Amino acid sequence: MSRRPPHITFFLLLLVAATANALHFYLDANEKRCFLEEIPSDTVVEGHYKALEWSEQEQKYVENAGLGILVEVDELATSHSVVRTRGPHDSRFTFTSHEAGDHAICLSSTAGTAWSTASHIRLYLDIVVGSTKPDRENDRSHVTELSAKLRDLNQKLEDIRREQQYQREREANFRDLSETTNSKAVWYSVAQIVVLIITCVWQMRHLKRFFEERKM
Repeated sequence: MSRRPPHITFFLLLLVAATANALHFYLDANEKRCFLEEIPSDTVVEGHYKALEWSEQEQKYVENAGLGILVEVDELATSHSVVRTRGPHDSRFTFTSHEAGDHAICLSSTAGTAWSTASHIRLYLDIVVGSTKPDRENDRSHVTELSAKLRDLNQKLEDIRREQQYQREREANFRDLSETTNSKAVWYSVAQIVVLIITCVWQMRHLKRFFEERKM
């Protein structure tokens, strides 16, 4: 197997939210491979890689516990380093984008004393671009909207309480008025009876005097 010259190769991968992309590529010693990812702002990205080293003895790619992978993620627009971490040959990395735009995800190999500059690596990479993080401003707007609705409900309840209190006062006034009217009606009836009795007594006396004068 011939050794490839060190260089940096860029692959453009268009990822959308909540999608996963898996691929594998070959990597030589002192070589870095980078991928451009267009990522929205405040988006969680998770990557899983697994590196296998070529074994001349077994004539196949095998796992090497001494093999490590350096992961670097940079925002190209701001030249801001988002991730720079070294991990084992099989590991994961996670980051959250701060700005929308292209992000360079670069992987290179590292190893201990057993590392050979003629080593060849097959690297499996799986990148998952998750959904955007919840917008706190929208969350606060929802809270504000709920607070406004709660205030409206409280205001309506207060209006209902005032209306009930008004109705109770009207009922009390109507009851008092009814009792007063009934009382007046009773006294009016009593007065009518008294007047009728007086009238009857007066008429009887008048008739008696009339008959006496006529000597009937």
